[in-house]
Amino acid sequence: MLKWEYALLVRRRQAATNDLGWEIVFIWYGPDGSMIDVTPYGDTALAHLNRAGDQGWELVAMSEDPSLEGHAELHRYHLKRPKPAGPPPRQRIRGTGRSGRRSVSG
Repeated sequence: MLKWEYALLVRRRQAATNDLGWEIVFIWYGPDGSMIDVTPYGDTALAHLNRAGDQGWELVAMSEDPSLEGHAELHRYHLKRPKPAGPPPRQRIRGTGRSGRRSVSG
């Protein structure tokens, strides 16, 4: 059965750390719970989405927070990809009827 893993790319406009106005920041929320600032990898959402696509991610939805219009805009890009197959389940080895004990005579 095919299983999916999901990630989230968030684009946020926020006050610049150098007090020179506003900056766009991109944060990647990975399927393992990680949160990574990926801003240095590109300055547009398309650059980040293309990079994610190269890694097998597919965009399934986009949403924006309407309560944060203007200077605090927030966009969310929801992505998914097939979950990598884990190792096959270990098979149980059944005994052949022998006890496996050795007897020492001596």
